[in-house]
Amino acid sequence: MTPIVAVVGPTAAGKSDLAIALAERFDGEVINADSMQLYRGMDIGTAKLTIAERRGIPHHLLDIWDVTQTASVAEYQSLARAAIADIQGRGRVPILVGGSGLYLRAALDDLEFPGTDAAIRQRLEDELALQGSVALHERLRAVDPTAAGNMDPVNGRRIVRALEVIELTGELWSARLPEYRYLVAPTVQLGIDIPYEVLDERIARRVEHMWEQGFVDEVRGLADRGLRDGVTAVRALGYAPVLQYLDGVYDEQVAKSTTAQTTRRFARRQLSWFRRDPRISWLPFGPELIDAAALALAPHV
Repeated sequence: MTPIVAVVGPTAAGKSDLAIALAERFDGEVINADSMQLYRGMDIGTAKLTIAERRGIPHHLLDIWDVTQTASVAEYQSLARAAIADIQGRGRVPILVGGSGLYLRAALDDLEFPGTDAAIRQRLEDELALQGSVALHERLRAVDPTAAGNMDPVNGRRIVRALEVIELTGELWSARLPEYRYLVAPTVQLGIDIPYEVLDERIARRVEHMWEQGFVDEVRGLADRGLRDGVTAVRALGYAPVLQYLDGVYDEQVAKSTTAQTTRRFARRQLSWFRRDPRISWLPFGPELIDAAALALAPHV
């Protein structure tokens, strides 16, 4: 059986380009593991590759949800595993690429995710709106300190989900992420090890490029399609600051600088998440990255 490959690391590290290069060398197909690239129309802000940039490599699980749909890791898990099986069944190499750590673990690891309860979720969402994410984070800390310690206090969506699962199942959220254990072998994870100062420069350039490409118009169009009503999509990096700009709360420069700042913070949280996984082979960012990745992957293909 062909191996499963995952290219991981922080946003703006060059994961998409590396995945394309590996797919070309090893007869692979790419599976998206960026939770926000699952949404139709969220292209510029998520750095989604254009058709031309994909260089003829088949891509899976892009543009499958409307911006008003709430993200579901369980649904993604089912779709990703089906895509993996399909690609392997045709003798090709599935290459997952993205920085959404939980989504990658859902696809790769022996994990199960509980369903949802609309009434519980709505009550918690209402409490989030009234009390704020920090208050709910403290509530989570009281019942599951391990889970709370691994979550950003401002990530209201994840906190609500953790509280929902605890109430729904009676089990701790932290117990749902057991030891790292692949569902299917062989699986190879390659991480891009990029210095913070280089990453910050790349993020700054990416944000400037987003504005040059028409990011504000993209957000304006998505707002007309219900972006503000989306529980998940509206929280994507950059989209909320641009909505604030369109509403007259921010000026454009503040929206741009806020996007860069939140992206830098998010990239560091991504690295912290991936650093905890001992199975990832880290490759130094630089001109030799593609060759080093190919050399690391070659024994498994």
